[in-house]
Amino acid sequence: MPHDTTPSAASAPSVRRATSVHRTTLASQVVEQIRSRLLTGTFPPGSQLGEAELAESLGVSRGPVREALARLVHEGLLLSEPHRGVFVPLLGEADVLDIYFAREALEAAAFRRVITSPRPPGLLAALDETVDELARATRKGDWSKVADFDARFHSLVIEAAGSPRLTRMFDTVIAETRLCLNLQADADPARLDLLDEHRELARLIAGDDVDAALAALAQHFEEAIVTVRNRLRAVRR
Repeated sequence: MPHDTTPSAASAPSVRRATSVHRTTLASQVVEQIRSRLLTGTFPPGSQLGEAELAESLGVSRGPVREALARLVHEGLLLSEPHRGVFVPLLGEADVLDIYFAREALEAAAFRRVITSPRPPGLLAALDETVDELARATRKGDWSKVADFDARFHSLVIEAAGSPRLTRMFDTVIAETRLCLNLQADADPARLDLLDEHRELARLIAGDDVDAALAALAQHFEEAIVTVRNRLRAVRR
């Protein structure tokens, strides 16, 4: 008597679960690939992202791409316009102000917790190493790397606070910061006092003066807002 090769009722759910997990994993990989291209400026601000073109370039079907685009729209890194499609947002001065308003709220909370609690092992060394990398990138004039190490410095402090929810919120807002910077990729280089500001922030995080650290953080963001605003204006002339 021939064997019945049809999946049994017991095995069918496991097959569906495996398929679902694979689909979810693939979509997550596509999200990360598209996010990486967004943050490195591969997709210029204002450009439209088409499902078919992305699917072909990534070597996947349109389903995972569609799901990935929906996730990135939800995160605020892409903009969906009815009857037009999905676009890389063009961020303006109001967006810059709001991004840094949110960043200061999140990072001030992280600074306060980190300074008033036992520092995670290796944090201070990691901050110093990141500042050293920032210095090397600045000397080479590699402004993309400068932005990378700038973001890493702040991410290290956020992660040290030990709040998964704070980290998730920060991941979105730091990505939007990179979108702002991509608007002026061909404009003036990073401001030269950026390195000194990060050295000072690292020194204050190693100490116990919360008020001084928060004041330095606020000043750091005020300078960043002025710089980004000026570059936005220069690029759009």
